Amino acid sequence: MTDTKVTDTKGIEIKAKDTQEKDTQEKDSQDETDQHARPKTILPEHVTITPQETPNPFAWKFILNFPVKNEGKATLHSSLEWPGSPLVADLFQLPGVRQLHLFQNVLTVTHSGELDESELIDQVSAVVRTRLAVHNPDFSSQAEAATQERKRREGLSAEILQIEEILDRTVRPGLQSDGGDIEVLSFENDEVKILYQGACGGCPSSMSGTLDAIQSILSHELGLPSLQVTPI
Repeated sequence: MTDTKVTDTKGIEIKAKDTQEKDTQEKDSQDETDQHARPKTILPEHVTITPQETPNPFAWKFILNFPVKNEGKATLHSSLEWPGSPLVADLFQLPGVRQLHLFQNVLTVTHSGELDESELIDQVSAVVRTRLAVHNPDFSSQAEAATQERKRREGLSAEILQIEEILDRTVRPGLQSDGGDIEVLSFENDEVKILYQGACGGCPSSMSGTLDAIQSILSHELGLPSLQVTPI
C-alpha cells in the first residue's frame, strides 16, 4: 500500500509539473503576441513616426508603427473622398497639403511647399499622433469602390496584365518604397498610358529618369522597340 501511494503521488507531481510548464509556455506565448498587438486605445505616446524624404521634393513619407491601411492602398486628393475620417480631414486642413497616399504602415503626404519641411513634419506628426486612435485601417475609400488590386486585375486584358506583372518585378517595389506607385491605364498602338500615385505624382524624376527606365524595361521585355509610355 505504501509503495502504491508513493508512485501515485509522484505521478501526480509529474503531471502537475508538466501542466505548470505548459501554462507558463502558453502565458509567455500570449505575452509575446500581446506585445505586437494593436492596443485597444492608442495614445499619442504609443505612436512612433519616422519621416523620410522621397525623390519628390514636395512629398514626405511617414513610417508608423501602426498600419494606416491594412489591405490595398488609397490615394486621396480631398477629405471628401473619405468622409468621416478625422485623420484624413485634419491632414487636409494643414496648409498646402494636396494629396495623401496610404499603404500598409506608410503615409505619404504631398504638399505645395507652403510649409517648410520642419513645419510640415511637426504638424503632420501632431495630427497622426492624436488621430490614429480613431483611425480605421480597414477602411475603403470612395476611390477604391472599384476595390482591391486583385479584383481589378481580374478584368485586365492579357497584354495589360503582362505589363503589370513586369512592373511588379522591376519598377513597382522601388516606387512603393519611396511612398508612390503606378497603375497601367491602357495599352494601344504600342503606347502604354500610366497613372502615377502617391509621391510619384508631380515628382520631377517621374517625368524623366523614372519614366525613361519604365519605357526601357517594358520595351525590352515586350520586344517592342517603338513602345512609348505616357503618364496621365
